[in-house]
Amino acid sequence: MPAHLLQEEFSSTSNTTAGGTVTSRVTRNGNAVVEKDLLNHEDLAGDRGMIDDIFDETYREKEGPKPPLRYVWRNIILMSLLHLGALFALTLIPSAKIQTLAWALLCFVVSALGITAGSHRLWSHRSYKATLPLRIFLTIANSMAFQNDIYEWVRDHRVHHKFSETDADPHNAMRGFFFSHIGWLLVRKHPDVIEKGQKLDLSDIKADKVVMFQRKYYKPSVVLLCFTLPAVVPWYFWDESIIISFFIPAILRYTVGLNATWLVNSAAHMFGNRPYDQNINPRENPLVSLGALGEGFHNYHHTFPYDYSTSEFGWRFNLTTAFIDLMCLLGLASDRKKVSKEAILARKMRTGDGSHKSG
Repeated sequence: MPAHLLQEEFSSTSNTTAGGTVTSRVTRNGNAVVEKDLLNHEDLAGDRGMIDDIFDETYREKEGPKPPLRYVWRNIILMSLLHLGALFALTLIPSAKIQTLAWALLCFVVSALGITAGSHRLWSHRSYKATLPLRIFLTIANSMAFQNDIYEWVRDHRVHHKFSETDADPHNAMRGFFFSHIGWLLVRKHPDVIEKGQKLDLSDIKADKVVMFQRKYYKPSVVLLCFTLPAVVPWYFWDESIIISFFIPAILRYTVGLNATWLVNSAAHMFGNRPYDQNINPRENPLVSLGALGEGFHNYHHTFPYDYSTSEFGWRFNLTTAFIDLMCLLGLASDRKKVSKEAILARKMRTGDGSHKSG
């Protein structure tokens, strides 16, 4: 390989590798001029079978006035009631049994893994492979999380990566903290989000029978797994009051889980450093990583979306990576994609903000 070309590669634990030739060019998105890497996307995708999570620098926002906001009042009312219920649940914590609080925490972790290890790292990015039993577990956990079914979650997330911080991004952080956190769920999607989402190749998701089964029975699965099961267990097994059983393990746990995920879209796109690519908005935010089981290393993740760990630091603030590694140890997962240390350092030196030098 010629010396003037830099090769960035990622490898898996089964010793498979793929390389991507990197050059540089100036691209324009709206009024912002940024220097982006021109990557060989097919090489970077390796054997994942998809490249729709790689930023599309050819996209241009349409000129002219933005479409008017169209409020979704059903969502506004339901989200308001949910958060009022969560505030009420906080007042019940001193009266709750320790088993109930432990159960609520367990439900939070399991449901969070359904998003982080499931719809995000497995199905959205194909960054590792999972056996049927693990896919079934992650699907159950995903329904407990109640953040849209896997198919819809994957579609919106791939659009988010491919058109990040543009009109085609479902939770475009350029529209402010509130919009990227929860506001995007309270209004109709921008027409570009719908248009680009319809053009994605989701054949890999459609081919997964577990995902499509969940999509078919999503509503009853949510009623059972997100609300009924978390509430019934404390009431039935250790005689917790039905009010506490419903409001803490179900309502409060669900609300905290939602906001932990939303902080990845909002805070991790606004607050923190950018040691890997200073030309993009996503940041490294350890506090978000703590709450979202490792999803706050967002500058790294948007730079290397195919890395199963979403971070170069392994298990540090990253319970999801530890979970995936455990699943591999048990033979339930395999083929973890990981960016090489050499490629990470080279990228820091080339496009980072220099913050890596101070640790």
